[in-house]
Amino acid sequence: MSDRSAKGSVSVISVDDHKHTESLSALLNRLADEAGPRVTLRQLAEALDERSFGAFLLVFSIPNLIPLPPGATLVLGLPLIVIAWQIVAGRNKIWLPERLANYSLEKKTLQKIVKRCDPWLKWMEAWVRPRHWPLRSDLTERLFGLYILFLAFIVVVPIPFGNWLPAFAIATIGLAHTEQDGNCLAVGSIIGIIATLLFSFVLFLTTAIFNSVV
Repeated sequence: MSDRSAKGSVSVISVDDHKHTESLSALLNRLADEAGPRVTLRQLAEALDERSFGAFLLVFSIPNLIPLPPGATLVLGLPLIVIAWQIVAGRNKIWLPERLANYSLEKKTLQKIVKRCDPWLKWMEAWVRPRHWPLRSDLTERLFGLYILFLAFIVVVPIPFGNWLPAFAIATIGLAHTEQDGNCLAVGSIIGIIATLLFSFVLFLTTAIFNSVV
């Protein structure tokens, strides 16, 4: 798989006729079908324009849910850090650095990602609905952003299979944010706590082994 930074022009995916009328699972399937040979992170961001920050968190966490080549999790985890930081900063619109925005995936990679995650996403979409939403102030939104930022840093740490659970937590929380579902938010937060505990254990174990060898 030869994912790399895009150079030159890429095919533009039309999104205007579908904004606000389709689910995220339908949007991702359409993007995978209509994409050119390569799809940039900018194109994904444009397709999500005017949707909530939760939609961005969900979509950019999904690629981290499947095995990817070394280094790919770092690049694909960076948008999560950028998005989370912008939630903390209280921004209303997503911005991606130029180099990161130009990073591209092969169409077949995107299709593989969507195919693997589609059943879970459709099941979750049928379950989530607006209820018991606790994030109703700028302060709680920013605290929420800090929690996501912490999980996003765990995602990019190069530990074998260590990024899957925190990425799943972010995806669940992101979906909760799109529908303002407090129950789904609680589930995602619990998954995030478990991911943090596992990460701490692996980090402790790795440090102990390293110190014993040295």
